[in-house]
Amino acid sequence: MPHIIGERIILREYRQEDLPSIREWVNDPEITGTLSHIFTFPQSVYDSESFLKMMIEGRGNEIRGFVIAEKDTLDYMGQIDLIRIDWLNRSATLGIVIGRKDKLGQGYGREAIHLLKTFVFQSLNLNRLELEVYDYNERAYRCYISCGFKEEGRLRQKIFKNGKYHDVIVMSVLADEA
Repeated sequence: MPHIIGERIILREYRQEDLPSIREWVNDPEITGTLSHIFTFPQSVYDSESFLKMMIEGRGNEIRGFVIAEKDTLDYMGQIDLIRIDWLNRSATLGIVIGRKDKLGQGYGREAIHLLKTFVFQSLNLNRLELEVYDYNERAYRCYISCGFKEEGRLRQKIFKNGKYHDVIVMSVLADEA
């Protein structure tokens, strides 16, 4: 995939030198607490290396994506991936993480989503981009709304985190809404 250049960031390919940056956040509950259940258990170095190798080699039939990098240095700050690309029905699921705490809340995720939406709808010719967000992740929910996603529904009390059940909010944006 090509680099996608934004105002402050570049969406670029995964690189072997990204491993230390990935390792900094994969076991940090402040970052992973809003991510999928795969982060319930600690991630080993082997897990991280295997994921990175799969992304570098392009072997992920279920996942394709980009590193969110600083424009000036190309340093890793997070990742934005397309999961379960459905070419027949022209849809994909978005996954995103800003893995550096010093970059949270500064609009980098919003910029990455806008860049990815353009790529998804104009280059890949997909029609639908969807995601799921936990009801307690208010910052991400507001970000997705500002990026044009609409709430489609809630999977009531689908996940159990920190001693209580939470809803999973299903959201999407369509090509003609982008």
